Amino acid sequence: MSLNSLASIENWPVPTAAAGVVRADGTVAGTHGPAGRRFPLASVTKPLAAYAVLVAYEEGAIELDEPAGPPGATVRHLLAHTSGLAFDEHRVTAPPGERRLYSNAGFEQLGDHVSKATDIPFAEYLHQAVLEPLGMTRTTLEGSPAKDGVSTVEDLLRFAAELQAPRLLDPRTVAEAMTVQYPGTKGVLPGYGHQNPNDWGLGFEIRDSKSPHWTGASSSPRTFGHFGQSGTFVWVDPDAGAACVALTDRAFGPWATEAWPAFTDGVLAELR
Repeated sequence: MSLNSLASIENWPVPTAAAGVVRADGTVAGTHGPAGRRFPLASVTKPLAAYAVLVAYEEGAIELDEPAGPPGATVRHLLAHTSGLAFDEHRVTAPPGERRLYSNAGFEQLGDHVSKATDIPFAEYLHQAVLEPLGMTRTTLEGSPAKDGVSTVEDLLRFAAELQAPRLLDPRTVAEAMTVQYPGTKGVLPGYGHQNPNDWGLGFEIRDSKSPHWTGASSSPRTFGHFGQSGTFVWVDPDAGAACVALTDRAFGPWATEAWPAFTDGVLAELR
């Protein structure tokens, strides 16, 4: 079976795009485009990295509320973008827990923290903890845990299936990752301006009532996921019982803010 709505990626102003949908029971509802092609993920790397951090937590290598990153911050602060670290610099710009400062540096410090705790380089830990068990054979981390992942639609659908029916983590841990951390925290959602509140879980952005947003008008407030500056996204909508992945080779910009919500609404309408 295929979803006709996925074919609308043909109209996106990008050289190449691929997309797919996986249901909560793990069945792939459809794909369109080169689903086996490897694309740079940019920040869609972060949910993968966060999942590896949560495996390290469940294995007892780290605790969510132990010190990590800048003074006063914890693993939880880093995962929830409330450590106070700047966007792309390892300098502190706010006290921990005060503002939602989206931070690549924070995810780099998370990677270092897990590496020290486990004595395994983070890229290797991610491979052993998440990629290998899920059969994500075409996915690699080639640098920063914030932005240097490379993957395929086929592989990310495996990850999106795991998010809906966890096998690697206790479902309670995944539920916490999808729950707002530090409620009421405001901040900037990159590409979409100031949001009050700017809700995040543990490594996953939570849609809630954000406006404007990169998901659809019909996306449920419980929708969570991530998008990347390389023109990529993954969302999971628990109310729809499905998740969607889209990868492109054109940088995020006005084309995406225009195309993505309508695409998502089309997918959700067809799923219904």
